[in-house]
Amino acid sequence: MSRLEEQNRHSDEATVVRAAEYVRMSTDHQRYSTENQAEAIRHYATARGFEIVRTYADEGKSGLRIDGRDALKRLIEDVGAGTTDFKAILVYDVSRWGRFQDADESAYYEYICRRAGIAVHYCAEQFENDGSPISTIVKGVKRAMAGEYSRELSAKVFAGQCRLIELGFRQGGPAGFGLRRVLVDQSGSIKGGLERGEQKSIQTDRVNTTVASRLRVHGLNVAGPVRTRSCACAWLD
Repeated sequence: MSRLEEQNRHSDEATVVRAAEYVRMSTDHQRYSTENQAEAIRHYATARGFEIVRTYADEGKSGLRIDGRDALKRLIEDVGAGTTDFKAILVYDVSRWGRFQDADESAYYEYICRRAGIAVHYCAEQFENDGSPISTIVKGVKRAMAGEYSRELSAKVFAGQCRLIELGFRQGGPAGFGLRRVLVDQSGSIKGGLERGEQKSIQTDRVNTTVASRLRVHGLNVAGPVRTRSCACAWLD
């Protein structure tokens, strides 16, 4: 290797910035899967000269608050303690950082990082998070939109659940004793039973409860009576 090539190699190594990636997924929605986020972040890192050395992942966690988001808590704690070995944090977009109902809370956690000299980059956003007036305005709007999306979705989901309950369908939770969950189609015809942990796969299908089989009730009685407060009650078929 020539001296010029050697100098260029050392120059390239010197310009690489060590970074951590933060990914979050609240549901199994494919667009926001942690794998898809990580892939987009790595493309961004390659194009911008970042080397990802740490991954903080919150899977199946809501972005409404920091409670329960152990990875984000650990990230903020590491930054605050000054024990990090990276100088940047790469996040897919503003909503993955959080859908906080108070947009200032999202800004507060980012400020903790910036105060420690660690920049937060939103890889899929169309603005550069460079502290300019334009980026600050756009980022503020994005944070408000992220929080508003959760509020609107919550209202829509609640209204939809109320409507389905009025139609006689069950909404969440295990079936009561002596009952079992069944899958019904749009016409109300039973398509089959659902065992514990199983979920419907077709959006238009609904879940209802029906009386359990005599065999299952008999099995419960063989197991012994269930004591409710001061009396022992047998299962009835």
